[in-house]
Amino acid sequence: MPLYEFRCADCGPFEQWRAMAEAKNPMHCPECHEVAKRIFSAPSVMLNSSFRLREKPSAEPKLVKREEREPAANKYTNHTAGRPWMLNH
Repeated sequence: MPLYEFRCADCGPFEQWRAMAEAKNPMHCPECHEVAKRIFSAPSVMLNSSFRLREKPSAEPKLVKREEREPAANKYTNHTAGRPWMLNH
């Protein structure tokens, strides 16, 4: 259930938890029981610190060089005695 803000003309602002299905229904002030107007405000957005750590303030991209090297030897070699998973038949 979201928290909605309302403003009573006589008593001032107050908050009320309401179901989203009741958002369009009028809200009465809990003190004077007059109809209150709903206040619309921007939602608060919190960014976690990991997002800010990924940002880089530098304007130039980082240059990365790849080292040229020979490919590694194949670790799966062919067996000369037939299939390695079969026993002698």
